Amino acid sequence: MKVTSFKIADLKLIEPDVFDDSRGFFFEAFNQKKFNSEIGREVNFVQDNHSFSKKYVLRGMHYQKEPFEQGKLIRVISGEI
Repeated sequence: MKVTSFKIADLKLIEPDVFDDSRGFFFEAFNQKKFNSEIGREVNFVQDNHSFSKKYVLRGMHYQKEPFEQGKLIRVISGEI
């Protein structure tokens, strides 16, 4: 797993190790122990959503303040952010 930090507090780019062969590929999308270690604290990961957007669609991320805050885990299968 490759982790890149940014100037924005708590923002990290987490890139999984992808194991590729003639059959296709495999990667571990989430591992609680590794994730906690990389971000430096224990989290309670309770929800994972997946969406698909057509070309030229922009989806928004919503910032939430206490007591309704939520961390965001984003996975890009194809394309770019």
